[in-house]
Amino acid sequence: MNFPFMLAPAAKSYLWGGSRLNDDFGKNIDMDPLAETWECSTHPSGQSTVCSGEFQGMALGDILNFRPDFLGSHPLEITRGRLELPILIKLIDAKNDLSVQVHPDDNYALTHENSLGKTEMWYVLDAKRGASLVYGFNQDMTQQRVRDALEDQTIGNYLNCVPVHKNDLFYIEAGTVHAIGAGALIAEIQENSDVTYRLYDYDRVGKDGKKRPLHIDQAMNVINLKSSDAPRQPMRVLRYRNGAASELLIRCRYFQVERLLLNTEIHRSLWYFQTGSNSFHALLCVDGCGVLYGEGVMLPFFKGDCIFVPAASIPLKLHGKAQILNVSC
Repeated sequence: MNFPFMLAPAAKSYLWGGSRLNDDFGKNIDMDPLAETWECSTHPSGQSTVCSGEFQGMALGDILNFRPDFLGSHPLEITRGRLELPILIKLIDAKNDLSVQVHPDDNYALTHENSLGKTEMWYVLDAKRGASLVYGFNQDMTQQRVRDALEDQTIGNYLNCVPVHKNDLFYIEAGTVHAIGAGALIAEIQENSDVTYRLYDYDRVGKDGKKRPLHIDQAMNVINLKSSDAPRQPMRVLRYRNGAASELLIRCRYFQVERLLLNTEIHRSLWYFQTGSNSFHALLCVDGCGVLYGEGVMLPFFKGDCIFVPAASIPLKLHGKAQILNVSC
């Protein structure tokens, strides 16, 4: 039988990070700044580790190589037959602005980077007053115009600057110039890739006293130079049932993300959860706490925890008061 298990994240310290992943999510990771936690990842740059059940202590990627049936059938189509988790789930604390950057699509990345491309989704968990992000150009550009603007540091004049608020949702296709702004706390669901081409990094220097490298030539090969409207928040519809409400946040060729609002405290009924053979599920608790259990398994979870539910899992039940992002393919 296929049982769910808890994951422990890989952690990343970048110069723009803060302390909220420790302060708000209780990560207890000795890293300052703590910029990202890779909650569900098989990427070589940072793998999640199983911290419950029979696979405790093993890297998630090793388990999926041993048990590819845990992935389900659809992920193999997404990865073009590559035996890997198609997605990567992160928590991101942007105390300061991230670099202005762009990611390649699958075709370019597979050819030049031996990697999947990087289309991603951001779900805003919290945002300080005045927080914003960069999303696309506000007018049609040419490569030379972009290069000139980078050279004279006027690139900001050509970018869409979009205010962000708690519970906002943004879908960023590969090729879109973008950046998370200071003060945003983000859950990111993306393709399983760590390929980033930096266009502009505000001339910052790291702890080593050196500026981080830029990748302008590579970015020019993949960037969408057409103007794009500032994104508007999509219409979202909550579906209610005893003990829970849910809404579909995004469905694209790479992943599907549903937000689940669990509250079984007053209904005295449990929310049933079961996977088919099509896909695994990753359950990221972004608020509250609860218990996932079924025959032979009981997993208490808290804010910031991530649970991997294999495809064709045993029937499961959820109990508690929590907000969960349910990610599948």
